[in-house]
Amino acid sequence: MTAFEYKVVPAPQKGKKTRGIKGAEARFAHAVEDVMNTLAADGWEYQRTDMLPSEERAGLTSSTTTYRSLMVFRRPNLAHAAAFGAQLMEPSPPELTTPESEPKITAKRVEPADEATPDAQTADEVAAQ
Repeated sequence: MTAFEYKVVPAPQKGKKTRGIKGAEARFAHAVEDVMNTLAADGWEYQRTDMLPSEERAGLTSSTTTYRSLMVFRRPNLAHAAAFGAQLMEPSPPELTTPESEPKITAKRVEPADEATPDAQTADEVAAQ
């Protein structure tokens, strides 16, 4: 299960007339803004706009490829978030360990070798014992 759900809508092809907005660019920008704000009110977050090829019929026997602009939105998948939250709330079982399964650690004290005392052992000799 994914953490997000996605929605893809066609991008506007022409501008939207509104009072106070003049010019083709401003009207087109307003149309795109309107789509984005409408979906944002429902919790969708704008991700990107893609231009993808679409094969369409042209006439009876031929087809043409046209390119479509699509706007991609996403929002958190609430079902996934609820399941993930439930996993966090469940206590994990305690780890069972037995004295036999635990490693035994033993330490040996090694005195530094002193050249003046011939009875001193080196660390290699102690490890070999």
